[in-house]
Amino acid sequence: MSGCNRGRKPESPERAQAHAGTMCKLHTEGLQPGFEPGTLLLEGTQCAEMAMVCLTDFEEYAKEHLSKATWDYYAAGADECCTRDDNLLAYKRIRLRPRILRDVSVSDTRTTVQGTEISFPVGIAPTAFHCLAYYEGEVATARATEALNTCYISSTYSTCSVEEIVAAAPNGYRWFQLYVYRDRKLSEQLVQRVESLGYKALVLTVDVPYTGKRRNDIRNQFKLPPHLKVKNFEGLLQQENAVPEEYGVPANTLDPSISWKDVYWLQSITRLPIIIKGILTKEDAELALEHCVQGIIVSNHGGRQLDGGPASIDALAEIVDAVQGRIEVYVDGGIRTGSDVLKALALGAKCVFIGRPVVWGLAYKGEEGVKEVLQILNNEFRLSMALSGCRNIAEINRNLVQCSKL
Repeated sequence: MSGCNRGRKPESPERAQAHAGTMCKLHTEGLQPGFEPGTLLLEGTQCAEMAMVCLTDFEEYAKEHLSKATWDYYAAGADECCTRDDNLLAYKRIRLRPRILRDVSVSDTRTTVQGTEISFPVGIAPTAFHCLAYYEGEVATARATEALNTCYISSTYSTCSVEEIVAAAPNGYRWFQLYVYRDRKLSEQLVQRVESLGYKALVLTVDVPYTGKRRNDIRNQFKLPPHLKVKNFEGLLQQENAVPEEYGVPANTLDPSISWKDVYWLQSITRLPIIIKGILTKEDAELALEHCVQGIIVSNHGGRQLDGGPASIDALAEIVDAVQGRIEVYVDGGIRTGSDVLKALALGAKCVFIGRPVVWGLAYKGEEGVKEVLQILNNEFRLSMALSGCRNIAEINRNLVQCSKL
C-alpha cells in the first residue's frame, strides 16, 4: 500500500473527540438514511467527511466495505499474481527527469483520442460487473465520465445494458469492448447495437482465448448474485442447465479459435474504428498495422490472464517504436498516480485507461466517487506535469523519463 496520508480512521477515540467535538465511528454497515458511504457517523449530531487524498484511500475503503468474494473478484490476478503486482512496481522503476525554469504558470491537460478532444489523458478501461460495487453500476460510471469529459470503454460484461448507459449519459464519449464468441451472430448483434447507439469505436479484447486461472474466484466459487445479470446478453443466450456458468455467461461462450482473420471479419460488419486490446509485443503490433486497425491498447488484462508476462508499461516503448506514429497507442494496468500517467505519456502512450480504481470509486460513493478518482488523477497529473517543466501534452516526450533496471 502507498504511504500517503489516508485520513480515514481516527488514531484514537480521544483524538477523534478532540477533532470533532464528539465521538466518531466509521460508517461501515449498510446504508443509513441521509448518510453516504465514506461518512464518519457521530454519536452526537455532527458528521465529518473523510478525506480521500489518493487512489489508495479508495482501495482501502473498497476492501473494507465490499464482500470478500466481490473484493477478491476485482483484485484477482492470474496464478501467483506476479504480473498483476508488477504492473504497479514497474512504474516505480521509472524515474522522471524534470526540467526547471520553464514558466509553468499556465498548463493544459487536454488531448485527443481518435480525433475527439478529452479533458485529460485518462479514460475508463472496460471492467465488468459495476453493480457489484454500487447499485447503479455502469450508469453511474458513465455519468461520471461524461461530467469529466473523458473516454469510457464500456464492457461487454456490464450489469447495465449499452442502451441504459447511453440513456444515462447521452453526451458521453464512449467506446465498446468486444469479445469474439463461438456464435459469431452474438458478437455481430452487439456490434450493430452499439453502432446504432453512437458508440465511437470497438475495442477488441484479444488476450482471452480462455479465462486465466484466478485462484480466489475458484475458492470462492464466484458467481453473480441472482439479482444481477450480464445485461447485454439478456434474451440472447440460452442457458442449458447442464452447462456451468463462468462469470455470468455459459462456459465455453468465448471462441479460442480467434485469429487475425477475425479482425477482417469485424471490419466487414462495421464502420467503427477497431482498437486491439491485449498486445504486448512488437511482432503483434506490426501485425495489427498490417490488418489496418486504428489503435492498440497495450494491456495484460490487469494481470488476470497470463501470469509471468511483462508489465504493461514495460511493453509500451517497444510497441510505440514499432508503430512509429501510424496509429495511436494506449496503455492500461497499474496506473495509480498522476506521475504514472506522466510516465506513460512520456513513453509514447496517447492516453491511459484505469480499471480497478473506478470500482473503488463506485464502492465509495457511486458516481461522485468515480468523479473524485478521476479528479484526483487529473490534479496529480497536472501537478506532475508542472513540476517536470511541461505546460501541455505536446511537451511530454521520452527525454522526461529514465528507466532503471533491477
